Amino acid sequence: MNLNQLPWWFFALGSAVFAALTTLLAKIGLQGVNSDLATAIRTIVVLLFAWGIVLARNESGDLQHLSTRTIVFLILSGLATGASWLLYFRALQLGEAGPVAALDKFSLVLIVLLSALFLAEPLTWKVVLGAALITAGTLLMIR
Repeated sequence: MNLNQLPWWFFALGSAVFAALTTLLAKIGLQGVNSDLATAIRTIVVLLFAWGIVLARNESGDLQHLSTRTIVFLILSGLATGASWLLYFRALQLGEAGPVAALDKFSLVLIVLLSALFLAEPLTWKVVLGAALITAGTLLMIR
């Protein structure tokens, strides 16, 4: 099976499944450990896993073709990811998994708004309605 022939939603659905597992496994693993240390351990695993895939697929040569702009935005994205993970693990350590994950997934609404503002992505009535329903669902789950 060629993974490049699978539709985008297959990967997005897989991401959702693994995100759910991440929350469940992290909530269990956070017992008795500082959330920053837990995030650092998780980050090492992600780093090794991602580089293992790049090396196994012989894709490291693509590094030389990256533009400065691409590198800067990937670094900024990495910093945002790190901040997100640190805050998420702390919230998960302090709160219940469901409400923490619900509020974290509220990022979808923020993505819709920021994508419309900065990427000129369309705000159709379906997108606005979906974002409103997600907002309502988030509010219901965190109260």
